[in-house]
Amino acid sequence: MPGHSEEQVTESALIDQATLPLATDTKGQRPKADPDALAPAATDLPESLQPLTAPPPLALPDQLQQVRIHELRPLTLEEVLQLAEVNSPVLKAAASQVDQAKSSLRAAISSWYPTVDLSANGLPQYLKSYSFRNPDFTKRTIPAVTGPFGQVVTPERTVDGQNEFYSKQWRADANVSVSWNIIDPSRVPEIAAARDRFEQSRDAYLIALRDLRLDTSTAYFSLQEADEAVRIGQASVRASLISLRDARARFNAGVNMKLDVLEAETQLADDRKLLADALARQNFSRRNLASLLSLPQDITPTAATPARPLGLWQASLQESILAAYNYREELDQLILDISINNSEANASLAAVQPVLSFVNTTSTFREDGQGGTKSWSAVDMDDYRWGWDNATSLRASWRLFDGGRARANYKRSKHAAEESRQRFASSRNRIRLEVEESFINQRKEIQNIETTSSRVLTARESLRLSQLRVQAGVSTQREVVDNQRDLTRAELAYAQAINLYNTSLAQLRRRTGLDALELCTPVSLSGTKPETQGPSIPIEPTRLPSVCPVGGLATVEASPVQPLW
Repeated sequence: MPGHSEEQVTESALIDQATLPLATDTKGQRPKADPDALAPAATDLPESLQPLTAPPPLALPDQLQQVRIHELRPLTLEEVLQLAEVNSPVLKAAASQVDQAKSSLRAAISSWYPTVDLSANGLPQYLKSYSFRNPDFTKRTIPAVTGPFGQVVTPERTVDGQNEFYSKQWRADANVSVSWNIIDPSRVPEIAAARDRFEQSRDAYLIALRDLRLDTSTAYFSLQEADEAVRIGQASVRASLISLRDARARFNAGVNMKLDVLEAETQLADDRKLLADALARQNFSRRNLASLLSLPQDITPTAATPARPLGLWQASLQESILAAYNYREELDQLILDISINNSEANASLAAVQPVLSFVNTTSTFREDGQGGTKSWSAVDMDDYRWGWDNATSLRASWRLFDGGRARANYKRSKHAAEESRQRFASSRNRIRLEVEESFINQRKEIQNIETTSSRVLTARESLRLSQLRVQAGVSTQREVVDNQRDLTRAELAYAQAINLYNTSLAQLRRRTGLDALELCTPVSLSGTKPETQGPSIPIEPTRLPSVCPVGGLATVEASPVQPLW
């Protein structure tokens, strides 16, 4: 190609997808979870956070004071993450599932060992019995006895036999049986499947930890945005009160029209609605964070720090995608699914394969007493018998025909393995899309932060100039209202841009497994609250209208609207 080097042509050519490495080659047929790829979860709380330990799992309040909020606790992002890792019942349940899978694996490994069974019939057993037999069948004939010369010494006679039998015995016997499957075709695949399920549970724990950190960070960022919205709403209401006061003063002086007063009142109503919505969102964001942290029932968290950009993402898009492919445990779980299904297929065929077992049985017994005597008194309990025996054998079993059940189960498991392969491809595509979405969003929000910050500055200046124009009598109240509305929207957009930017960074951390974040230089803030510019006008509680249509559009006086917490 003219004007292009051979290296440029080679790099621009499409990659043959058939030459891509397989996941089973890079990760292995049965990948193991790598806890070192993720910072371990905190297990203990520092002394300052000890009062925020989660209540017992089965605790259930039954009194009003137990659920009434008694403390608002400011928390930083680091403290929130630490509390979530220590208190979260979801993470503890995932850890319990790991222990369950480990016990199941240990149970499967036990099939390599022999089993020893002990059984006993009566410890001891007392037997007392009586039986009677038909006398006609107990008679017996004694032949005649003749002498040396043929004379009859004792004639032939019939005598009665014993027809009553008495027995009294103490008996004890015990058996010890040892069995060991020398050849068992289902043993190896069952152990392999149990081991893969154990690794899946470890992956599930790491996924739960990543999700918990993402959800907690997102909830904290949302709370910071809600706090900023409340601040903006309060500033808007305060500015609207000033505008309304000035509009009324100019109207009373005869230099303004009634329309200017009405426009100021309308803007005040809009700003009060904005503040009420912001307070409601703030209350919900606080309780949502408290739920994630599993805090005590009478404590509500608040954001101790204002919303600030966390930093800059250093990794490129391609590096982020490859890191996600390497660290996402969801892909490892699907590879283990393939291995589990293959193991279950082999275990299905084991149902029609021979099993060879070694069996050794030892028995012993002892009897005290007699049986078959003529009366109870004739039984001598000092008479006894004892003995033992041992039997060793090899046992073989082989199911020659099962109607095709084993082969059908084998095919079903193989089809399930193929399904896992297709789901792996789907998850691979979804993971890349998630990383690209977060990467694009954080690049977009960088631009939004810059544009909205500029918008805030220009809106503030526009509002200041419009207020001066109104005071000079060369403009109307409508211009002030419009500029004030623009400033409010600009500040809300700026707060939202920061929230979305920080959320996209948290998502990139979760979705790539990287910590490629260059933190921003912390801002040096004064320890004292700056004084509010302009006159200080308190925001009076808003009258609560009735929702019932009593007397047309009439309203009733109620208690002032206060924050829930």
